[in-house]
Amino acid sequence: MNLVYAAALLISTAGMVLLDVRFALVFRRRPVAAGVAVVIGVLFFTAWDAVGIALDVFRHVDSRWASGVLLAPQFPIEELLFLLFLSYLTLILLSGWRRTQERKRR
Repeated sequence: MNLVYAAALLISTAGMVLLDVRFALVFRRRPVAAGVAVVIGVLFFTAWDAVGIALDVFRHVDSRWASGVLLAPQFPIEELLFLLFLSYLTLILLSGWRRTQERKRR
């Protein structure tokens, strides 16, 4: 069992949390809306993955970098971590972009 990929996702997410706290981009600004947005994003992409798995488009391939822990057939725990990372990253980028646009208008 190797946790390199999971650790990389967690460390990257921790970096985004630091940016969020420092610049009040997402959760510090509107925590409830941010939480709802992340949950909706994760649920949407989990459903997307489920459809892809059912259609045999997505397959889990054993990797020496992954833990090998599956939450469901063909759905590794790292995929859930990635979906959390992706949803949070999208909110961080959108919020940062909006902030830069507001500053340009001033």
